[in-house]
Amino acid sequence: MLELNFTPFPILQSARVVLREITNEDIEDLFVLRSNKEIMQFIDRPIAQTPLDAEKLISIITENTVNQGGITWGISLQNSPRLIGTMGFWRVEKEHYRTEIGYLLHPDFQGHGIMHEAMLLAIGYAFDVMKVHSIEANVNPENNASIRLLERHRFIKEGHFKENYFFEGKFKDSAIFSLLSSSHKTA
Repeated sequence: MLELNFTPFPILQSARVVLREITNEDIEDLFVLRSNKEIMQFIDRPIAQTPLDAEKLISIITENTVNQGGITWGISLQNSPRLIGTMGFWRVEKEHYRTEIGYLLHPDFQGHGIMHEAMLLAIGYAFDVMKVHSIEANVNPENNASIRLLERHRFIKEGHFKENYFFEGKFKDSAIFSLLSSSHKTA
């Protein structure tokens, strides 16, 4: 079974990107992300109505990290502490050595390779430090940008579930992608 330890909180860096801890100093930036309908269109979670919703989310993220149930980083650029997105493993199946990845990025920063760099950092951490065997991504099949990102990182589509998820009065499909540690090591 996986044994996780996120203490001290791991900060991951690439040439342009920093994956760092999300704190209450990020409430306003997280609120901007989670209240934006364009950003949230494929994230089947309620849209933040007030900064208090962002503060509550930070508490949930922190508790999940402290309890070793998962980890979520804030995405910032090397030259600015501003939170421009999130990247994390919010659900870890320790007995199966599997985790689920989730991410979002402000539209002003999309299309510039930032999420690619963040994904490389997170995937490396999952396989090399967390020692997971596989990473799962549950994606809205209409989210073509996310699917392209996953495929760029060698995720393989495992399945397409028809109307398996009920959100905001509608049944929605889910596409499941995965990346095995053995596939990552041969990249």
